Amino acid sequence: MTTVGCCSPLTEARASLADAFFRRFPCLANHDTRCSIYLKLVVLFLHITLVGVVFLFDADLVQQTKQHPWCTVIFVIVFLAALVQYFAMCCSSPGYVVDAMREVNKMYNSAADSSTLDRRQFVSITEDLNSCSTQSISSWQKVVTDLYPPGSASRNWTCDNCKIIRPPRAKHCNDCDKCVLQFDHHCAWLGTCIGKGNHCQFWWYILSETVLCVWTMDLYLSYTRSHASKEWWQYIIIIVLFVILSMSLILFVVLLIFHTYLVLTNQTTYEFTRRRRVFYFRGIPAKVHPFSRGICENIFTACCSLGAVYKLETMPSIEELEARATPYTCVDIVSCRCC
Repeated sequence: MTTVGCCSPLTEARASLADAFFRRFPCLANHDTRCSIYLKLVVLFLHITLVGVVFLFDADLVQQTKQHPWCTVIFVIVFLAALVQYFAMCCSSPGYVVDAMREVNKMYNSAADSSTLDRRQFVSITEDLNSCSTQSISSWQKVVTDLYPPGSASRNWTCDNCKIIRPPRAKHCNDCDKCVLQFDHHCAWLGTCIGKGNHCQFWWYILSETVLCVWTMDLYLSYTRSHASKEWWQYIIIIVLFVILSMSLILFVVLLIFHTYLVLTNQTTYEFTRRRRVFYFRGIPAKVHPFSRGICENIFTACCSLGAVYKLETMPSIEELEARATPYTCVDIVSCRCC
């Protein structure tokens, strides 16, 4: 009883301080928001530690920086670029089906204003999807229906969670609780989904982190090979950080190679790993990528069409897929059919 009585005032004081803090900073009252902020602080701490330690330990590197500062300036630019890319990715939008519905509806309304379409066919999509009218849903369904081949089964189009009709390649993310256009995966490290709106940006982020890891590891190796006097605890710190860097580099290199392949073939991680379970891939040969338009156009679509996030892709016809399934001939190789 005495222990409980002594701890009770402390508990009440801590609760009152927490309430006052959350009233002052309401954005931190949510547990998920706090975890996201903690993760970003950990990432920032890791970057500063992994890069800063080598400058603190290596006196020769500091001396070289004074004599030839441009190399260090470029390294700092790469370091800052990786951090900026990370925080930009955390705040980026993958492109949601709800936003695509609004954009399509806005386009039709503007067309109706110019008397090219009948305004009565379209209604505004409100913020609350549960209050959408049947006419609005029918308008979106007509747009989505044109994206699928004729005769496709429509029972898989509607999301069981959002209750909205999804275009091809869209999938519901349980972490974001939204349907994402061209869903790739949900990245816990970034706290956001990777989709059509930020896949190219995600590739550039991986590239910047890969370059930073390689360059930092080279600085670590140069420090270990130098003849400067080193303490035993410095060796331990360098070894531990080098192991962390090596594991990070392996991860980033694998991700970079894999997502480069996905961009070149216009695929997503979800489609690559769950191909047999994706309903719009049924009946399509395993080696055929239905959304690929050639390497050059795939790269252009991924990297140079950021303004067309809500441009929905159409499923190819059966005849086109059968033509793609035919093996390459000498003429196809010479004419760069894959491009």
